[in-house]
Amino acid sequence: MVITDFLERNARLYGSETALVEINPSDARDQAKSWRETSLIETNIGAPYRREMNWRRFDKCANRMANLLLSRGVERGTKVGILMMNCLEWLPVYFGVLKAGCIAVPFNFRYSCDEIAYCLDLADVEILVFGQEFISRLEHIPQTMDRLRFRFFVGSAADKPAFAEHCDRLMSFCSVDAPPVSLREDDYAAIYFSSGTTGFPKAILHRHSALVASCRTEQNHHGQTRDDVFLCIPPLYHTGAKMHWFGSLLSGSKAVLLRGVKPEWIFRAISEEKCTIVWLLVPWAQDILIDLESGKLKKEDYMLDQWRLMHIGAQPVPASLVARWKKCFPHHQYDTNYGLSESLGPGCVHLGVENTHKVGAIGVPGYGWETRILDENGRDVVPGQVGELAVKGPGVMLCYYKNPEATAEVLHGDWLWTGDMAQQDEDGFIYLVDRKKDVIISGGENLYPVQIEDFIRQNEKVKDVAVIGLPDDRLGEIAAAIIELKEGVSCTQEEIDRFCLDLPRYKRPRRIFFEDVPRNPTGKIEKPVLRERHAASRLVSRESMK
Repeated sequence: MVITDFLERNARLYGSETALVEINPSDARDQAKSWRETSLIETNIGAPYRREMNWRRFDKCANRMANLLLSRGVERGTKVGILMMNCLEWLPVYFGVLKAGCIAVPFNFRYSCDEIAYCLDLADVEILVFGQEFISRLEHIPQTMDRLRFRFFVGSAADKPAFAEHCDRLMSFCSVDAPPVSLREDDYAAIYFSSGTTGFPKAILHRHSALVASCRTEQNHHGQTRDDVFLCIPPLYHTGAKMHWFGSLLSGSKAVLLRGVKPEWIFRAISEEKCTIVWLLVPWAQDILIDLESGKLKKEDYMLDQWRLMHIGAQPVPASLVARWKKCFPHHQYDTNYGLSESLGPGCVHLGVENTHKVGAIGVPGYGWETRILDENGRDVVPGQVGELAVKGPGVMLCYYKNPEATAEVLHGDWLWTGDMAQQDEDGFIYLVDRKKDVIISGGENLYPVQIEDFIRQNEKVKDVAVIGLPDDRLGEIAAAIIELKEGVSCTQEEIDRFCLDLPRYKRPRRIFFEDVPRNPTGKIEKPVLRERHAASRLVSRESMK
C-alpha cells in the first residue's frame, strides 16, 4: 500500500464529505460575520475567507495535477518543488506529485532568495509549483529559475508572473481520472529539508513506506475516527504538520487549515468548525494561556466542549505550561510528541495520553519504534545517565540526498542518532536534555540550556526564554539568557539574578538580554541567530557568579 491509496479510498467511500477547510482570518471582509456565512469558493486563493473541499474533489484535483505533470513528460523520480503557504491547494498538489510517480519536495515558505536557490539545486528540483506570495523572491534568482524545466503558478490569473504558467488553467484541461502510474512502497516519495537551525538545510529522502508508517503511528497514538476534526496551524511543508494530518487521512475525517495563530482565531476556528484535536507549538499555547489568565480570552464565549485532545511537539515542553493548561482545561487529553524530519516527523517517541503523570518527559518509544540512549562510543548508558538518543523504526530516512558524509554521521545500521541529549528514568520514560550542539561547556561543567530555560519560564513575568553559550576568557563559555517579557511587564537584570538564586551556582546565567526570542515556523528557537547577534558580548564572568 502507498499513501495515495488512502486518498482514493476516501474519495470512493466518503466522496461528498468535507476533507479540507481553509480559513484565512486576515482576509475577512466582515469580521462580524460567521465564517460559515461567507461564500465557499474552491479555486483561486486570496479573497475568500473560508473555503472547503470534499474528498472527491480532493482526489480529482490530485489526479489533474498528476496528469498535468505526465503531459509534460516527467519520469518516475522527477523532483517537484512545492513553495506555497498553507492553503486548500497545498495537499492536492502534493498528492498529485506523488500520483505521477514524482518526488515531492516541500519548501519552507520563510526561505530567502539564496535559500530557495540553494535548495532547488541541492534536491535537483526540475519543476516548481509556487504561490503568489513568492513571486518577488523568485524574480531575484533568474538563473536558477531558468534552469527549471517548468514553473507552475498557483493563484489568480491576474497575478501570474511572466516566467511561469498558470497551474489552475492548465489543470482544467487535464483528466480527473487516476493517472496510469503504478506505485510501490519502496518508491522514493519525498525530500524534506532539515530545519536549518545549524546552517543551510540538508535534503532528507523518504520512501512511500515511511509515509504509510507515519499514518499508522499517528492514528495509533491519537485514535482519530471519522467523527474527529483536526485543526492544523503549523506549515504543511514540515513533516510535523503533515504527519499529524495523516491521522485524518487514515480515518477519513475533516481537517481545518487555519492561516493565523492569534488565540481568538484559534478558539473561533475550534468553536465554529467543531474541532476535536488541536496540535499547538509552545509559543501558541503560551499565548492562549496568557490571554485566558488575563481575561482577554473567555472560554464561555466559544463552543469548546467537543475539543478532546491538545498535543504539542517540535520542541521541549515545559511541565509548568502543561500544568497551567490542565488547570484551564481539566478534561483535555494531552500528549507530547517527539520526532525529526529524519524520522519523518512526530511519533518515534511520544508521551501518550494515559501518561500525564510523566509530563516533562518526551515519553516512550512510539508505535513501531525502538529507542536507545548512547554514550560517545555508541554504548548504551545506564538509566539516569545523559547520552545521545537514537531511534529505529519504519520512518527512518533513506539518506541525506547527495550527502553521504552527513548520512554516515547519523545513520548507524538501522539506527538514527538524533543529536539530542536525553536520559531515561527507572520507568523507561525519556527526558530530553538538550541538543548535542547546544550543550554549553563552562569551566569543565556541561550546562544543558533546556534545563535553565525551564527554570526561568517559571517566572511570572517571562513569556519566552532562550539560553545560549557565549565565549568567555576564563570559563571557555558562559550561559546567556535571552528573555522575552510578557506584554506590558517590566523587569530588570537584578530581578532575574535574584530569581535564579534557586539554581545551582554553575547553572545561573551570567548575561541577561531582554528581547524577542526568534523561533522558526515549527517553533524551534533559532539559536544560531542569537549566537551571531550576541557574538560580540565577550565578557569575563562576573565575580559574584563564580
